[in-house]
Formats: sequence, C-alpha cells, structure tokens
Amino acid sequence: MRNGSTHLFIPGPTNVPEAVRQAMNVPMQDMRAPDFADLTLPLFAGLKKVFKTDSRVFLFPGSGTGAWEAAISNTLNVGDKVLISRFGQFSHLWVDMCERLGLDVVCLDVEWGEGVPLDEYAKVLEADITHEIRAVFATQNETATGVTSDIEGVRRVLDAAGHPALLFVDGVSSIASIDFRMDEWGVDLAVAGSQTGFMMPAGLSMLGVSEKAFEAHKTATMARCYFSFEDMLKLNDDGYFPYTPPTQLFYGLKKSLELIEEEGLENIFARHNRLATGVRRAVAAWDGCRLCATEPKWYSDTVSAIVVPEEVDAKQVLSVGYHKYRTSFGAGLARLTGKVFRIGHLGDLNEVMCLAAVGSAEMALVEAGAKIELGSGVAAAQAYYTDTNTSALRIVAE
Repeated sequence: MRNGSTHLFIPGPTNVPEAVRQAMNVPMQDMRAPDFADLTLPLFAGLKKVFKTDSRVFLFPGSGTGAWEAAISNTLNVGDKVLISRFGQFSHLWVDMCERLGLDVVCLDVEWGEGVPLDEYAKVLEADITHEIRAVFATQNETATGVTSDIEGVRRVLDAAGHPALLFVDGVSSIASIDFRMDEWGVDLAVAGSQTGFMMPAGLSMLGVSEKAFEAHKTATMARCYFSFEDMLKLNDDGYFPYTPPTQLFYGLKKSLELIEEEGLENIFARHNRLATGVRRAVAAWDGCRLCATEPKWYSDTVSAIVVPEEVDAKQVLSVGYHKYRTSFGAGLARLTGKVFRIGHLGDLNEVMCLAAVGSAEMALVEAGAKIELGSGVAAAQAYYTDTNTSALRIVAE
C-alpha cells in the first residue's frame, strides 16, 4: 500500500493547483461556437499582464519548444547571423534549433554555472558595425544549471552599441515566477510554457511578439506552416484559432491567470525568492554539496541545481528519492549527468513543500553515500523561513 502523496520537485512540469485541475474538468465543446471568444479573448489580455506588454501574445498548442520555432521561423531568414550563448542543456537546445533551421550562429560558450556574458555580448555587438547580426538570443533562466541571467542588461548592451538586432528571450522557467518586463526591457520575442510558472500541464506555449518583431515578420521567408503568424493573425482577434485548440487547457489557463492576479506578480516574485533562498540555505548546510550556479548573482529562484560530492552518484540520489521516498527531483542533464540533481521550487509552492523537498533530498543523499548530517538542511531552511515570515506574524497580530 502506498499512502499519502507522491512529491514532485522538478522544474517542469510543476504541481497543478486543485482549482486549476478542476477548472479543466469540462466536457468537450465547439471551438467554432459563437461564444468561444468569451473564453479565449480574456486569456490573451491576461497573458499581456503577465508578460508586461501592450503587444500581442500568441498561444500555440505545444511545449515551449514550439514557441521557440515559431519565433525564429516567423521573423528570420535562412542564413541570418544570430548571437547566442550556451551555458546549459536548454540554451544548447536553442543553439541546436537555430543551426538546424539554417541560421548562421555565433555561439559564445560559457561555463555551466554562469549565465549570459554581457561583456562578451558587448564586444561582439560593438564590432558588428555593419549590423550583420539580426538577432540576439538570451535564456533568462537556464533550468539545467539553476542560473538566471540579466535580460535588462542585455537590452542595455544592445542600446549602448546602437545595435538594431531583435532580442529573443527564453522565459520558459522564469515568466510568471521571476521578474520579466517585456516592453520595458525591449524584448522582441519572449517564450513561455504552461507547465512551469503557469501551474498547468504541458501543452500550451506562449509567445510574446513586439511591433518590431512584426516588422521583421514582413520580410521573413523561412518555411513555416503550423506555427505561422499569418494564420493566427487571421483568427485570433476574434478569439479563434486556425486548428483545433486544446480547450480544456484554456479553462486551466483561465483559472491560473485568476490565481496569479489574485496573488499579484510582485508578490509571486518575492515568494519565489524567499522559498528559493530557504532551499539555498539548506544546500549550504550540506557538507560537500554546492550549487551549480557559481555566484549569487546567477542564483535562480525557480530551480536549484545541486552538485553532489565526488564520491556520490547523483543518479543514485534520484533513484533513492523516487523509489524509497516517492519524490521526483530533476536529473542532471548532458555533461551534468551523475554530478547534479535539481530541486524545482516554482509555481504552486509554500514553505512546508520546500521543507519536504529538502528532507527527502537529505535522506536520499545519505543513502547514496553523502556525509551530511540529517536535518542540517531542514534546520537551516526552517530558520530562514521562520525569521522571514513577516506576513504570518502580521496575520497573528491582527
């Protein structure tokens, strides 16, 4: 008999709130019905608030990878030169997609544990006096390494160089969890996914598109069909789609956006930072363990990638956690396989859930051979959470 809950602490998909799950429990309906727009048009409006943009946000059936492809194929041409940095598995996959779609990729390889290299971007862009580089790519949150990069800083670099390149941002594990300001930061194409900060199953990708990107779209000749902006533009303003949409996910998104608005984006960002800091305090208390992120400026508030001691196989930590303690942690990816395990701490999350993740990780680490003291990380996280729980103290006082 398996009592209680199975615990999910991967950085996507994340836990789905019961209210969102119930909202998706609706019968099939006509996606061409006269009142279908009553469901869909408010979704577009709600997503604009989350992306912090006055421009358009598309909804594509598919994971964030689909929105990546839509962004590239609708705004660039085969042979266009683009600047991108690679410092983890997901930024690597973006490089791979650019190359496979025929772009001329200038790739800056960075240590896995650091983020977008602003100084190097500046050098490349300042040297590009003929503006051959058509786009600059930046992964805001590298899920494989637990690293967050400075997107506002990328915009400063572009502006300082007087460079007109489009700015593409992968925000799959950051948007709706970490501060993101599409219009203020001059982001032209921003990618998100339903399965992370939006607290839903995978299956919807979101793509914010600036007016500058739409101008680029007018001269983009790359082949596209399913992800065509033209097809979406013909129907989206009336609330419809060029193919059968995932209606049940729309109902889930409606409820998710309601929950996000109720809590408030700034409160969500602060909550994620606080919960993540507690997890980081726990990691610091584990002898022989450290974060993959090399400096505090890179620390992610949505996922911590934890480097295990040399004598420990991180795959064993994952196995023990899953089979003995019914807890899923994120695996180390590519070159980090066996060296890292990841604790996802984003979406529908609170202090006690983070403590459960830390406690399960401690037991798995010890059984995998780590010489850490059971309870050390839990105590460190508890101390931080109690010291910083001002909202709860205020409620008690009232």
